[in-house]
Amino acid sequence: MRLNSLSQKEVIDIETGKKLGMLGRADLVIDPETGSILSLVVMNQSLFGLRTSKQPFSISWNQIETIGEETILLKKQK
Repeated sequence: MRLNSLSQKEVIDIETGKKLGMLGRADLVIDPETGSILSLVVMNQSLFGLRTSKQPFSISWNQIETIGEETILLKKQK
């Protein structure tokens, strides 16, 4: 799966059911030693690329429960 295809997916916390937003623009944090993905850094951006007051947030790769066709489901990190 390409990072570009992730950008169209909505992120949902499965514990609360809360919609965290669309993945949109994101960066990957990769462990240089192993090449493993450590996290996604989500750059919050509103419709048409206009800026919002939201700050970027990070999603640990271990938090991702499932990547579906339209959503990414996050589990609570232990």
